[in-house]
Amino acid sequence: MLARLSRLSVCARWLVEGTFSGKHKSPHRGSSVEFAQYRKYVPGDDVKNVDWHVYAKSDRFYVKEFEADTNLRCYLVLDCSGSMGFAGAHGSKFDFARRLAATLAHLLIRQGDAVGLLCFGENVDADVPPRQNAKHLRHIFDVLGRARTGGRTNITRTLHDLAEKMRRRGLVIVFSDLFTELDPLLDCFQHLRFRKHDLAVFHLLDDQELDFAFRRPVRFMDMESALKIVAEPTTIRAEYLRSMRGYMAHLLRGCREFHVDYRRARTVQNYEDVLSEFLLERMKK
Repeated sequence: MLARLSRLSVCARWLVEGTFSGKHKSPHRGSSVEFAQYRKYVPGDDVKNVDWHVYAKSDRFYVKEFEADTNLRCYLVLDCSGSMGFAGAHGSKFDFARRLAATLAHLLIRQGDAVGLLCFGENVDADVPPRQNAKHLRHIFDVLGRARTGGRTNITRTLHDLAEKMRRRGLVIVFSDLFTELDPLLDCFQHLRFRKHDLAVFHLLDDQELDFAFRRPVRFMDMESALKIVAEPTTIRAEYLRSMRGYMAHLLRGCREFHVDYRRARTVQNYEDVLSEFLLERMKK
């Protein structure tokens, strides 16, 4: 699977700011084969960048500027709250998310980019700053292997804090079921985009959460609190599905408004297909 995906690249949709040269577009000017613009010569500029053909036509000095390419700094943000531990017939949302995060970390390190990992529930459980070497990748795998689900989610505070902490433009990839109040969540998305970060969200859901295909009385247990409810599914199914459709529509509108790369992933899907679609669409853009 890694061999097949290694032919693809993790690309940023917007300009990013790294530390070393790389394959991603930077907002700064530098040395590259791709021409960016002309600007007027000012004392101190290197004369080798003066375009003498333009000088011959206009009798004015202009300097050629080229795009600067840089490496990417990426944060993988993993929701470890109790609801991520929900497991249907095809495994838990949390294990699905860990596979996605581990594979993306491998691909990013392989192409020379820096990767960090943030695991959170009610508080931040692990914060691994972005680095770009093979030893660091092993550390990320170890943290993912030790991560466990439990407690409530505090995704809004986590994302606001991350937006303030990341000083340079980078890529933020969130893996969560997004079971929280939507308006505060969309405020977080807006905050990250305001800071000019490229934001991608993998919305992880189980088929039972989407279809509510229960046929007999069930005791529903809240995985983030002690709440338990016995209900007749056939009585509440229509209202549940109406609420779920409203929630999804609101979320999609917000993601489009703030230019978030939103990806809904069902645990029944092959996670290689989910990643291939994500990577291919980014390479085209």
